Amino acid sequence: MHRVAISSTGIYIPPEVITNEELVLAFNSFANLENEKNAADIASGAANPIAPSSVEFIEKASGIQRRYVMEKAGVLDPHRMRPRLRARPDSEISLMAEIGVAAARDALARAGKTVDDVDGVICAAANMQRAYPAMAIEIQTALGIKGFGFDMNVACSSATFAIEMAVNSVKTGSARAVLVVNPEITSPHLAWKDRDCHFIFGDVCTAILVERLDAAPAGAFEVMGTRLLTTFSNNIRNNAGFMSRSEDRDPDDRDQLFYQEGRKVFKEVCPMAAEHITSHLAEHGLVPQGVRRFWLHQANLSMNQLIGRKLLGRDATTDEAPVILDEFANTASAGSIISFHRHHTDFQTDEVGVICSFGAGYSIGSVVVRRT
Repeated sequence: MHRVAISSTGIYIPPEVITNEELVLAFNSFANLENEKNAADIASGAANPIAPSSVEFIEKASGIQRRYVMEKAGVLDPHRMRPRLRARPDSEISLMAEIGVAAARDALARAGKTVDDVDGVICAAANMQRAYPAMAIEIQTALGIKGFGFDMNVACSSATFAIEMAVNSVKTGSARAVLVVNPEITSPHLAWKDRDCHFIFGDVCTAILVERLDAAPAGAFEVMGTRLLTTFSNNIRNNAGFMSRSEDRDPDDRDQLFYQEGRKVFKEVCPMAAEHITSHLAEHGLVPQGVRRFWLHQANLSMNQLIGRKLLGRDATTDEAPVILDEFANTASAGSIISFHRHHTDFQTDEVGVICSFGAGYSIGSVVVRRT
């Protein structure tokens, strides 16, 4: 068995930004249009008016201040309220593969590696652009990697679950190195017309290079262990799929977009995540107080603060549990990886950190790493 390391990470940041102020203006314009259209039903009590959103509401509810998106004009059009993405012919690289290739190249460059050093690609994301052929194979081929590729989806835990798959491949010798790529184009599945969640998601792509420790560059992070947990819950759900057409679903059906029972998720997931991390650390003879940094899933600021409090018995500092969702919003499985990407260079040799994601499923994945 080989010792395994995370050698580097890479990122692709979309070209456009939507601020909370822009988002609120668009949403409130949409709400006014809908309320005017349904004025008679609202007056009779047959329908409820759509309440306005506000910057204060968004930041209090989530801690989010802005988000990157692939296309903003369609989202901010009160008559459309969804991104306007160009359909690409089969002869052209797909959008998810394009940004996956960009993030992967960034990760390879940061590690001083080439595609000849890599044997596999795992494309792990909350939503795939298509069912098949696998996005991972398209990314692998576009990069020029000889080996294998496959897709996997465990919602917001996709990246950490894929890291375990990559670690196992390298550990057993079936691959020298594996790229885990997380193209999270979340804006098409967000219900921009729903006040309770219209601010949550942003687009991004991250990549992680997992390889044998003896081939990794100086300063790589050895993977001490990975741990996964799932338990079924309907509290975070997206029912869109290939059977929707056969069920005669309306493409604009609210059921075909992301929805959640936010309060239930908060109440149930936070203690699960804290217990998961604590018990995982205990397997390695460690306690949360001895961990240099927690790179947590970036869904909601209050969730991360509560998990930090449960882990440490006090409020975690932003150095101990960095926050990136104020800039990126919730980027599904990429959030904890962005946090690691942005906040790891100050680690000293032998300091320990934990990458942890949690989300629909419920699913929780954790990766304990040590700076070499």
